[in-house]
Amino acid sequence: MSRLPVRSTVLTLAALGAAAMAPAAAGELTLSRLTPNPYGVVEELYGLSGPVLDGAPVTLTAPEGLAFPAATLGEGEARDLRILHFNDLHNYLTKPHGKKGDTHVFAQMVRIAAETRATAEADDIVLFLSAGDDHTGGVFDELTGFTPEDFVVDPAYTAYTVAGVDATVLGNHEFDRGTEMLATWIESAPLLPVVSANTVGSPHVDNGGHYFPALIAVAKGLRIGILGLTTAEDTRLGTPENPGLEIESPLETVEALLPALADKTDVVILLTHLGYGAGSDASGKAGAMRRIGEGDSAVAELAGSLVDSPVVLVGGHTHTVLNADGLEEVFGGVPVLQAGGHGSHLGEFRVSLTGTGAGASAGDMTARLHALKKSDVRVAADDPKYATLQQDGDWDAGFERLVIDPLRARLDLVLQEQIATIDATDAIGTEATVANRYIGETAIANLMNDLLVARTESYPDGAVDIAAFNATGLVQGVPASGPLTFADWFGVMPFTDSVQIFEITGADILAMLDSNAKRIVRPAELESGAVDLSGYVSRGFLHFSSGLRYTLVLNEDAQSATVRDVTINGTPVEEVMDETFRVAFGSYIGNGGFSEAWNGKTISGGVPGEIVGYDLTALPKRDTGFVYRNEIVAEIREAGTITPDLGAALDGRLSVVPE
Repeated sequence: MSRLPVRSTVLTLAALGAAAMAPAAAGELTLSRLTPNPYGVVEELYGLSGPVLDGAPVTLTAPEGLAFPAATLGEGEARDLRILHFNDLHNYLTKPHGKKGDTHVFAQMVRIAAETRATAEADDIVLFLSAGDDHTGGVFDELTGFTPEDFVVDPAYTAYTVAGVDATVLGNHEFDRGTEMLATWIESAPLLPVVSANTVGSPHVDNGGHYFPALIAVAKGLRIGILGLTTAEDTRLGTPENPGLEIESPLETVEALLPALADKTDVVILLTHLGYGAGSDASGKAGAMRRIGEGDSAVAELAGSLVDSPVVLVGGHTHTVLNADGLEEVFGGVPVLQAGGHGSHLGEFRVSLTGTGAGASAGDMTARLHALKKSDVRVAADDPKYATLQQDGDWDAGFERLVIDPLRARLDLVLQEQIATIDATDAIGTEATVANRYIGETAIANLMNDLLVARTESYPDGAVDIAAFNATGLVQGVPASGPLTFADWFGVMPFTDSVQIFEITGADILAMLDSNAKRIVRPAELESGAVDLSGYVSRGFLHFSSGLRYTLVLNEDAQSATVRDVTINGTPVEEVMDETFRVAFGSYIGNGGFSEAWNGKTISGGVPGEIVGYDLTALPKRDTGFVYRNEIVAEIREAGTITPDLGAALDGRLSVVPE
């Protein structure tokens, strides 16, 4: 690629260490002819399959009767390559809302893609790509099933196929329900090519069958290589659901494969789910919450040092909003693209390519983001906010009717299917939940927090010590006995918090509990009618798993409320003040709780005085990306029956006393 000014990287290649930069072992990849997505723009499609890092220099071979596509772009002949890209959609194809109306997330992208392709010049090639994490998040996940027998349809891969998405990469959340389920999803959408060059070892998903290390796509005479890379971060490695699964070094993979792929193509797209940044917090970029080891900036800089031909990196994983003000992110001459997450943006990149006789050189490059609009039908047309909100014509209504509406109809049926039986007491019912969630121990909260702790035993970095969830996230309870459906549990916690894991000392936990004591609804407030327990009391009161037990002392007022007799896993907190514990929060509270003041701001929700809330945002944390509700549902399914022994009971972990 023509050399652009190289931005200073947060981690230079030299700093990656000799081991990362040692000559990579490699293997033989074999060419096969594939059927391109007929709704896309690719005219010919080939897959490369085989081990990338396998003890020998990488070679690309074609079987007898099949040849690599030849260079046909004449010297001086021009093509404009345009890439429409999104990442981390997490099955949020449409976001329903009873009051604001539905936000047609993916149908907005489809409209932009269709219009861009329809108005493209004769020599324009408009690719439509996903940078992974197509699953885990939205309620549509329930259609994908937990076992092959439960599978109904893969909403994301089905919608992408009909929308004309030309390829996607395996993200870490594609493995959340196991490689056997992933194989089922991919098999259900055979016209959507899936790539990952550094995913190996699974007996269920096959390199060259379910996914390919790389693709070669031909469109309007341009040979486009697509090389996939997947992160090991927050990928369920070493779990029963993913036997044998390994994620190899992205840097070693690129070093081994990119030169050979570039030699057979005119331009290479690195389609990655690694995260922006290299060994950093993404330089403060919005949406980048994790420390990324072998991230996009390091991969891009390495790629730029390996080949002179054009390379573009389309990334995901950190939900980072890049290039909002034009193309800014370039490392080693390689532009790096990412478009937020959960359908916040659709990215658009454009590069002018000129034939050299043997390949292509790159000229002008531009990037932009299309901000997708949210729905709020309550806002009147004369309101200044109206123009910023989704209106008729902002989405492809035909696509919504053809693809999304049938998915929603099937989802309604699935939501009524039984996921477990209940054999508990009325303590987990709606009446008890609404009456207790803001004033003391609550059985449904005990259940969900204990289930989350159990679920984290399968996490790559091990189980947490404590789980916490906010009272406002508990909307209702469940019946004391009988069948439990997903719809029942969705009604308990309809919000899509992700699981965030904090590193917290015993002293921090004690300070957090002291702040929590000041948030409880007090008897005097109930007697005076100042607080209605049936509504939201947004002051951030938290419930905890059984590993944390304490007494909340009301004292004279909220300011003087405090705690005593605190134990963590059976040990008095005074004995472990300097020890560090792993505590899981939902992302709403973990990110500060906004009006619920777990961010160092004044506690509201009717609490008198200027009481400053404890600041969780100042503590180290990692956002797993796992959806809190889905993690609990998975444990419920595995248990089969909800009982008091599972946590569906009051066990005295919280006592509230006057003084």
